[in-house]
This record gives sequence, structure tokens and C-alpha cells, in this order.
Amino acid sequence: MDRTAHKVLLKRLNLVASIDSEDEAAIGALPVTIREIEAGIDIVSEGQYVTQCCILIDGFTYRYRHTLEGKRQIIAFHVAGDIPDLHSLHMNYMDHSFAATTPARVGFVSHEAVWDLCMRRPNVAAAMWRETLIDGAIFREWIVGLGRLSGLSRTAHLLCELAMRMRAVGLAPDYVYRLPLTQHELADALGLTVVTVNRVLKDLRISGLVERERSRMVIRDWSGLARLGEFDPRYLHFRVPIAMAPEAMRERA
Repeated sequence: MDRTAHKVLLKRLNLVASIDSEDEAAIGALPVTIREIEAGIDIVSEGQYVTQCCILIDGFTYRYRHTLEGKRQIIAFHVAGDIPDLHSLHMNYMDHSFAATTPARVGFVSHEAVWDLCMRRPNVAAAMWRETLIDGAIFREWIVGLGRLSGLSRTAHLLCELAMRMRAVGLAPDYVYRLPLTQHELADALGLTVVTVNRVLKDLRISGLVERERSRMVIRDWSGLARLGEFDPRYLHFRVPIAMAPEAMRERA
């Protein structure tokens, strides 16, 4: 049996909660069906009745909605270990869609199996509940950025957030990570035009804060980028022994 889905899920839950050996064994016994998803394909679509949760094993996905005019707003990005539709345990009908930006490996677990796990292992249930609360915290942070930060600052904030989240799961050593997003996708997440995104990225590069080559993002000046984006990673609620605390990151910047 392929255990990669269980491993990335455990790594993610250990970031936000204390998972003991019995919890790990119960998570390891989850029946997971793994699928390969092509880039640009919806994994779940708005209005769909959902009977399973998915674990992102590898790749990059985003949540989005369309206006009546067909304009897309991206409302979240997801990295390995995330469970993008965990809320579907309580709300079976999706009020948004989420899709893969790159080819992705996704593990699907039935709601029945997740409910059974939560009933038998209250500590795991608490960890998953904490995951949904953190999801809400990220939404609040995005709303403040969209409503009150400049295009330059909200772009800086997003780049910091993705670096922190990917670093926590071992995907951003030395503040270098894969950012497989087009300028159209960045624009749809940041509420900017493609022209503005292009200019903002250029300004960040000229300022010596970041460097981007195709899908490779390098943060050259962490403290400067975080200051520009008003980024404080405490809203991600990582446990200090697992992921760097804000103070530790400032010291290393």
C-alpha cells in the first residue's frame, strides 16, 4: 500500500497538534485512494455533493469562485499535507471549486472513514477541528490584505505566507520554493490586474527582496519582505517546536 498520503497528513497535523503513537496508527489505517490530477482540472466543483475528503500529497491547488460575469477570484492556495475540503464533513455541498495548478497527487478518504477515526480518536478530531479554525484564520488574513493593503504589500504578504507554509513541510529550504503560479493566477488571488502583478514583482526584484525565475521563487530579504507585507506568521498557528517561531525567523533573516 502507498503510504505517502498518510505521511504527509501526519506531518501536517503534527504542525498544529500533538499526535501520539496510537493516533498515528489510527491515521495510518485510513483507507486512501490515490489519484493523479492533471493541471487545470477541478478536483471538486462548486455545487457538487461531496462524500469524501482529499489530502494533497504533492502539487499545488487553489480554491476559487466565479462571479456572474465569469471573473475568477482565488480564495486560497494549498500545499502538500493540506486537506482542502475538510469542511465538507459538515457541509456536503461545495460552495466553491478547487483545482490543480500543476499535476497533483491527491488521496481521497471517505467521510465515513474520517468520521469513524474522529469518533475513536478524539485527539485527532481536535487536530482536524484546529485545521478548520486555521483555515478561517488564513481567510481573515486574506480579507484584511484585500481590503486594506496596497498591491505591493499584499503580494509581499502572500509570498511570505507561502514560504512559511512550504518551509514548515520541508519544501522551502533557505526561503527558496517552487511557485507554480501564472501572473493571471496571482492576479486573481490578489485582486489585481495582470499588468499590476507584473509591475509589483518587478518592483520587489529591483528592491532586492525576491527573485523569480519561472516557477522558482527566492526570498532574498526575509525581514524586508515581511515588513513590507505586514506579515506575522502567528495566524498560521504552527507549534513552535515544529515550525520556526516569528522570533526565530527574524533572527535568521
